Formats: sequence, structure tokens, C-alpha cells
Amino acid sequence: MPVYDYKCRKCGAVFEKFLRTMAAAASVQCEKCGSAKVEKLVSCCAISSGGKSDGAASSHSSHSCGSCSGSHCSTCH
Repeated sequence: MPVYDYKCRKCGAVFEKFLRTMAAAASVQCEKCGSAKVEKLVSCCAISSGGKSDGAASSHSSHSCGSCSGSHCSTCH
């Protein structure tokens, strides 16, 4: 599921956008002010190998946003 983080250069709003195709990226507009002056942000992703968990990751993930394995990325609350 390709979800990308964007930041508006006009108003500074940060938002997520689901894009079905890369061609759709050309039409992304700010959800707050409607400006087309947006930049795609570098974001972390979660990758699962399908292997067994040793418990460390599962206990650590309860403090994260689900997008990372830590609790200090820009999307953690």
C-alpha cells in the first residue's frame, strides 16, 4: 500500500497521501490550503520477514506509531 508523506511549501501542513500510481503524484495538492507546491518527505517503513518474534520487537512496538520500530520518528505520537 503506497502511502507517502508530503509537506506543503505554502502553509507548512504535513499530510499523508495514498497514491495508486506514480503518475498521480503530479496532481497531489495540500489538504489544508489546496496548494500544488508540495514536497514528498522521506519516511520510514515497516518490513516484516514473516519470521518468529523474539518478544523484543513486539514489546517495543507498543510504544511506536506502527511505521517504525522506535518511538522518536516524526509520526510517533
